[in-house]
Amino acid sequence: MKTIKNIFVAMIAVLAVSCSQDDVENRPVVTPLDAPVLTAPEEGNSYTLSPENMELLAERFVWSAANFGEGVIPSYDVQIDFAGNNFASPQIIGSTNGSMQLAATTNVLNTALLNLGATPFESANFEVRVRAYVGQQEIVSNVVEMIISPYTTEAPKMYVVGNFLAASGYGSDWDPASGVMIAAPAYGTTNFEGFVYMANATPEFKFLPTNTSFDGDYGDDGSFAGTLVQTGESNITVAAPGYYYVKADTNALTYSVQPTSWAVTGSATPAGWPDAGAGINDYDMTYDPASKKWTISLALTGGQKIKFRANDDWALNFGGTTDGLSFNGPDIDVATSGNYLITLDLSNPRAYTYSLTAN
Repeated sequence: MKTIKNIFVAMIAVLAVSCSQDDVENRPVVTPLDAPVLTAPEEGNSYTLSPENMELLAERFVWSAANFGEGVIPSYDVQIDFAGNNFASPQIIGSTNGSMQLAATTNVLNTALLNLGATPFESANFEVRVRAYVGQQEIVSNVVEMIISPYTTEAPKMYVVGNFLAASGYGSDWDPASGVMIAAPAYGTTNFEGFVYMANATPEFKFLPTNTSFDGDYGDDGSFAGTLVQTGESNITVAAPGYYYVKADTNALTYSVQPTSWAVTGSATPAGWPDAGAGINDYDMTYDPASKKWTISLALTGGQKIKFRANDDWALNFGGTTDGLSFNGPDIDVATSGNYLITLDLSNPRAYTYSLTAN
């Protein structure tokens, strides 16, 4: 019986090998015969993309079928690259499995352009083509040129770098990658702001356009009166350690550095709104360099209001909602009476937030 079983297993193995060899010999060879022809869009069409239309159709790409032999259905990529780059580093707008058209929204097309490195709000020439492929076999279509102006919704950023970074919990001194970010309100604007903690005794710093190098850095013109220059600049200095509200305008070439210490005030606090004449003061918060947040635990009265303000003064104050804070924003509602951990987070420039957590 054992001999019969061994013979049976051997026969199965021979059949399996035979079938595999036959499959290889009879397997059809897939070869690209005819390239797809890109028929839409038309050559030289011009587009100005905008965030208001990001979910609307920007273009429908249409092409004829590629031929890889009878019964073979290829997949397709619609590729885009800068004109003249010969598709050395293309981005894929979209892909299909057999379908010979692709509807691209404004957002999809814009994302591909930004990934290429296109400059927002500037028209440039691009080329598109269709890549058809089956496995490792591929063939590409004709090339169609498009003129497109992309957009961005990302606000410009700068970075504050100096001798304070290590002592303040940010990273290594004078290291661009450790720079503290400040931000402008929208693309194309040049007025940057943010809050920077400088813990060392004699802080010095500069402004960098990126957090990768010192190229294009801004410093003081030597007068130390709030004027920025990029050539022959001096390190900007402040007199003492502190938590600073930092502003810079690269168009006006100005900067300012204001020390701040934050507190909570309002009708929901035990003392009510501040009144210097009556001896009613704010409730000072404590800054934590590790979390980069200001905090205080305080009893609050429900149905009343609070705000955050700096330096026992209304010149710098925040109000708003749990969705975000703004300078001079509305009073913040306290829903329920209780003792709260109040947190103020100013570490994300122009995206300032707070939280109330019951203790």
